[in-house]
Amino acid sequence: MEHISLWMIIGFLLAAYSVIGNDSIQTLGTFIASNKNTKWYYLWLFTSAILTLVIVQSYIANGGDIATGRLAKIPLIEIKWYHAMAPLGLVILTRKGIPVSTSLLVLSAFASSLVFEKILMKSAIGYGLAAVVAYILWILVYKWDNKNNPLPQSHESYWRVLQWSATGFLWYTWLSHDVANIAVFLPRQLDLPLLLFVLTSFIIGLAYIFKIRGGKIQNIVLEKSHTSYIRSATIIDFCYAVILLVFKEWSSIPMSTTWVFIGLLSGRELAISTMMGKEYTFQEVFPIVGKDIFRLLVGLGVSVLIAMLIQHADVIVAFLKIV
Repeated sequence: MEHISLWMIIGFLLAAYSVIGNDSIQTLGTFIASNKNTKWYYLWLFTSAILTLVIVQSYIANGGDIATGRLAKIPLIEIKWYHAMAPLGLVILTRKGIPVSTSLLVLSAFASSLVFEKILMKSAIGYGLAAVVAYILWILVYKWDNKNNPLPQSHESYWRVLQWSATGFLWYTWLSHDVANIAVFLPRQLDLPLLLFVLTSFIIGLAYIFKIRGGKIQNIVLEKSHTSYIRSATIIDFCYAVILLVFKEWSSIPMSTTWVFIGLLSGRELAISTMMGKEYTFQEVFPIVGKDIFRLLVGLGVSVLIAMLIQHADVIVAFLKIV
């Protein structure tokens, strides 16, 4: 680990905490909400095992690269103090409960304007596609999956197995996308000691997330309809995992999985409103959907601002010295 600088480690640790803390609502939010009576450390051990599998598998298959090739168009640069601004900003926004895109916020500090445009375009397409797919899907399944058709107690154990399976599938797929947002601070090929350090940091961060049950950002999930129901949580997780898998196979360009997740929840909420009619009107749904879109736009604005500051930091510092 002699080639690792102090700012690389600081940037990595901030990114690991902020990415896992912010994106826990996407992959683990419904899992946490629908398993509130399960000891947190069981959930932690399950997800930690999958995380270790994904990281080690990518490490072996890609010659030490844990980002599954998603940083191929983002070369390693010398990490300086101002690069830590991106994950630090993400930590602050996460503490405020704002679902910021980690890909846009963190990777924008390292990517060229052309690559950033591709990331943004792919993310916007992901939001729209997820919203449309979710709307159609929940129109079709609403009569089966709603509060007036409760899950028989005799079926709960089967759905519990299905939900854990769907979460495992989703967690595996999501990690294939978003580990790049953390690994961007590290060499593209890791040695064994650094790999063990990365795994330990991830597992400790996961323990904290499960201990606090997702934190304030978890409200993004809890304020939506029936997301704590095991049947609804299972369908959400499986649908989300399939959409991410499609985009993963489409291209190696990173994307905002946060935008996809918010689009999925928005489309689902609009479908529920359509089916419920006067019981749950569009006037009630639009403030919820609009608030999420506003948060995403705030995150995008912050991402662009931080990226501009970081990419021109040397010029800014030189100018301040002259002044």
